[in-house]
Amino acid sequence: MTVKPKYWVLLLLILLGSIPPSNAASTPVDPKVLHIINRLSFGPRPGDVQRVESLGVERYIQEQLSPESIPEPQSLTSQLKQLNTLYLNPVELSEHGTTNLPGQKPTPSERKAANKWAKQVLDEAVKGRLLEATSSPRQLQEVMVDFWYNHFNVDAAKGRDRLWVGAYEQEAIRPYALGRFRDLLGATAHHPAMQYYLDNFQNRVDNHPDAQGNIRGLNENYARELMELHTLGVDGGYTQQDVIALARILSGWGFIRPGQQTDNTFGFDFNPKRHDFSDKVFLGHTIKSGGEAEGEEALDILARSPATARHISYQIAQYFVSDLPPTTLVNNLTHRYLATDGNIRDVLNTLFHSREFWDAKNFNAKFKTPYQYAISAIRATGVEVENTRPISNLLQQLGMPLYGCQTPDGYKNTADVWLNPDAMNRRLSFAAAIANGNLPLSTIPTNIEQREQIGTGQRPLHKSPSIPVDAWQLTNTLGNSLSMKTQNAIASSSPQIHSALILGSPEFMHR
Repeated sequence: MTVKPKYWVLLLLILLGSIPPSNAASTPVDPKVLHIINRLSFGPRPGDVQRVESLGVERYIQEQLSPESIPEPQSLTSQLKQLNTLYLNPVELSEHGTTNLPGQKPTPSERKAANKWAKQVLDEAVKGRLLEATSSPRQLQEVMVDFWYNHFNVDAAKGRDRLWVGAYEQEAIRPYALGRFRDLLGATAHHPAMQYYLDNFQNRVDNHPDAQGNIRGLNENYARELMELHTLGVDGGYTQQDVIALARILSGWGFIRPGQQTDNTFGFDFNPKRHDFSDKVFLGHTIKSGGEAEGEEALDILARSPATARHISYQIAQYFVSDLPPTTLVNNLTHRYLATDGNIRDVLNTLFHSREFWDAKNFNAKFKTPYQYAISAIRATGVEVENTRPISNLLQQLGMPLYGCQTPDGYKNTADVWLNPDAMNRRLSFAAAIANGNLPLSTIPTNIEQREQIGTGQRPLHKSPSIPVDAWQLTNTLGNSLSMKTQNAIASSSPQIHSALILGSPEFMHR
């Protein structure tokens, strides 16, 4: 069914807070239970609130901090195994179907085949991420994958990276999302996706400077973003001379080219012929000539810097607590980062036990990004997702396509970026569609054209009848957390739109 115009007005009135509260009784769940679920996960699935009530908040925190202890459902692992390209390494992804000799131009049919392969690779990367985000019980890990991918952003729209973003997430982000920041930093720095995206593969030196003293071939792009975005922060105390020094340190870092003989499947390549072997001074440290080892020393310096500790701590606090995180919290997280040599799990554990995290004014105070909203809506309905195309379509419409942020700073997670009238209308349309059972999330199209839109390797299924989401069950899943204003609006509306009103409510727009 479609939602009548008057109901759109009703939804907007709820969002604007102009419907007066009623005296309807409600029995909400402990706000602390809802708060911990909404921050450590993408929102509750049916039964999650009751499970955390039984388990206890502390045990839930420790469980989520140790994702390896949480078994993945067989249905999810089976779906991921059907994605034939998801776990291929960068070399395999690049060399698939390559038969041309170096310098030989591909034929039109070869270009068509290459484009089809690249589309399959990217489609399956997107599907893999969305399946894990919606269905995995290792929710904190999924939250941190989202956080770190944006921190170390790579845009799939840039050339070869459409082949590599999935491998980049699988190899450089996921294994380190709750580990040591230095390991995460090193994995992203070495990955071909990052080397290509920020142009360091073009970073080379000529030992004969030009007449102005410039080092020809030096590319500072990655060196600058490595300090400004990934580590120290824009006010981290570095200078342009440090940018130049770091570019020289990282000269020669790149990736293996198709046809290049190597046993390295990860794809990183250090070319000594492109490297500046002179001594450098970087952030006050003298780095002696050592080839590739110079870059490792620079990464050590960056990862252990107090400026990096503060920059990372601020971003984590902003993601989990409030758009303007308290200075006291950032200071405490910074101290913990430095005391544990950048142990992300320990920093998060400190955060989840902080006074600021549990301050009631921060409950349900973070406006959901489009990604968070879409995933939380799917999870709340309890639907078993097989077709992720409706989710990725919404993300496209809302300006947050997965792996599609063009700028290296990644997508923001603050309300000022995502809260606007057009975006709200699109969210409400999505809420109505999913509430009425009109999104084919549990079906896979059977004709060839539709199958190409969602990726290959799936078994054909027939479309099941539309089944509306039960409003009572939805309310129970969300812990009876709706405000009196929203309850009053729902009670005075047609039962046919109750679930849409819940998924379009201001409470559900926040976490």
